[in-house]
Amino acid sequence: MKLKIRTTAGAALGVAAMAAALSIGCGTLLNLGLPRILIVTGSVFTVMYLTARFCFNLFVRYRIKPIYQVLLSKNVKTHELPPAGDLVEEIQDELNLWAEKNAQEIARLKENERYRKEFLGNVSHEIKTPIFTVQGYILTLLDGGLEDKNINRKYLERSEKSIDRLINIVQDLEEISKLESGMLVLDQERFDIVALVHEIADAVEMEATAHRITVKVGSGVSQPPVYVFADRRRIGQVVTNLLTNSIKYGREGGCTTISFIDMFDRVMIEVADNGVGIAEENIPRVFERFFRVDKSRSREQGGTGLGLAIVKHILDAHGQGITLRSKPGEGSTFSFALAKGAIHPQRPANTPASAG
Repeated sequence: MKLKIRTTAGAALGVAAMAAALSIGCGTLLNLGLPRILIVTGSVFTVMYLTARFCFNLFVRYRIKPIYQVLLSKNVKTHELPPAGDLVEEIQDELNLWAEKNAQEIARLKENERYRKEFLGNVSHEIKTPIFTVQGYILTLLDGGLEDKNINRKYLERSEKSIDRLINIVQDLEEISKLESGMLVLDQERFDIVALVHEIADAVEMEATAHRITVKVGSGVSQPPVYVFADRRRIGQVVTNLLTNSIKYGREGGCTTISFIDMFDRVMIEVADNGVGIAEENIPRVFERFFRVDKSRSREQGGTGLGLAIVKHILDAHGQGITLRSKPGEGSTFSFALAKGAIHPQRPANTPASAG
C-alpha cells in the first residue's frame, strides 16, 4: 500500500511522526520514564512539524514561482505568492485555463493558416487565368495572326476583356484590403433608398435583358420615398453587387425583386430571385473571398469572386449584417437592414440653429 502525500502539511506530518517515533525509541533506550518520554516526544513532534512545514512551503513556493510567473506573464516576488496550498490549487486552475486558451488559439491559427493557403491559391489562380489568356492571344498575333484580318481584331478584343477582368480583380482586392484594415471612412448622409435602387436597376437593365431576367423594384413600406442614414455610394455598391450577382447566376427568364420592409427604426432591403439557389452546406461560405458555388459558370460570367465579400465588409462597417436564405431550384434572398434617416436630422452640437 502506497501512502500518497498531496500537501505540504501532509509531508510535514510524516516527518514529525518519524521524528516522534525516533524520540520514543531513544527515550526507551535511555530509561527516561513514560512522563518524560511523552513530553520529549510531544515537543519533538511539534517542533519538527512546524519546521518541516515551513521548509516545505518555502521549497514549493521557490520551485513553483517560475511557473506562476509564466502563467501570469509578470514578475512576482516570493513574499507576494499565496500560501503553498492555495498556490498549488491556483496554478492547477491557471494551467487548465491556459491549456484551454492555447487549444482554442491553436485551432484558430490552424484555421487562419488553412484560410491563408486557400486565399493565396485562389488569388494565384484568378490572376493567372487572364494573364495566360492574354499571353496566348498575343503570341498567336506575333506568330502571324496580326496580319490575319479574320482573327487580329477578335483576339485583341478578347485580350482587352481579359485585361479588364484582371483590373477588376486588382481593384476588388484593393477594396477588400481597405475594408479589412479599417481604412474605410464612411460618408453617411440621409438619402432615399428607393430612388437609389431605381437608379441601379436602370443601370443594370441592359445586362438583365441580355440574360432575359426581369428586375422589379417593389416597396413593402407605406409609400416611397424611404429615407435611410448611411453612406450612399457604398450602399449603392452593395445593391449593385447583389443585383449583378443575381442577374449573372440567375435562371434565364427569371425575376429579381428588390423589396423594402419597415422595421420600426430600420428598413430591411431584400434582393430575391427565383434562380438556381445555393446548397445549404455552401451558404456559410458565400461571403468568403473567391468562394464560388459553380466555379466554371462564375468564370464564364467574368466575376472576380469578391463581390459578396465586399458587400459583407461594407455592411459590417455600417454596423449591420447580411443574411442569406436559399434553396436549390427555388432561388436566393439576401437581406440587410439600414437605420432610418430622421425627417429632421439632429444638428451637431456646434451648429447653431437658424433664427426664425
